[in-house]
Amino acid sequence: MNQDFEELFRISEENRRLAADMFASLTPEQWTTPSLCAGWTVREVAAHMLAPLETRLNWLRVLRTVVRYRGDLDRYVDEQTREWAQRPTDELVSGLRRLAGNRLNVPIVGPHGPMTDTCIHLRDAARPLGLDVNPPPASWRPALDFLTTRSSARAFLPANRLSDLRLTAADQDWSWGEGAELRGPSEALTLAITGRTVALPDLEGPGLDLLRSRLAQ
Repeated sequence: MNQDFEELFRISEENRRLAADMFASLTPEQWTTPSLCAGWTVREVAAHMLAPLETRLNWLRVLRTVVRYRGDLDRYVDEQTREWAQRPTDELVSGLRRLAGNRLNVPIVGPHGPMTDTCIHLRDAARPLGLDVNPPPASWRPALDFLTTRSSARAFLPANRLSDLRLTAADQDWSWGEGAELRGPSEALTLAITGRTVALPDLEGPGLDLLRSRLAQ
């Protein structure tokens, strides 16, 4: 197995277990808190993190479903997530814990996409709750590498969003790009470039206004 893939699988599992522990601690009111994913509560985020772990062995069924949705992946994911979210919260938590080690190597995005998802969606739920449950900077590094260097990351952000920007992590030795610098914690950089405007106040530099204007379009 590719050693880089082993690291991605390890981070994914750690993030899922971290998320499961967080979800297990929530009150009924916290489960209904709007997340950073538009239209989804914390409950939907938990369901979205669990769903691909249960369907991973039947990609043929997934592809058939996508055909039925006429290629509208966003609608498919949203409806699938809302269906999974009908489950009791303790079932969502136990399922996420039980399947945390499942290794997802998805067509097109490989294991990079699912790993990046675990980082981002953990914070999609934790940030609105005011919880400091966050992967360490080292776990954000491969997510930032994926988003900035791989063409398959276009499912996460538009092709031209990062043009003329230089991204610099303030909490580890990582940077990318040329242009106006955008500097901040790895978590905030990742959330901001993937469209989470709530992270913008945690960033600084001449590139901040440029990214803010692009996200407002």
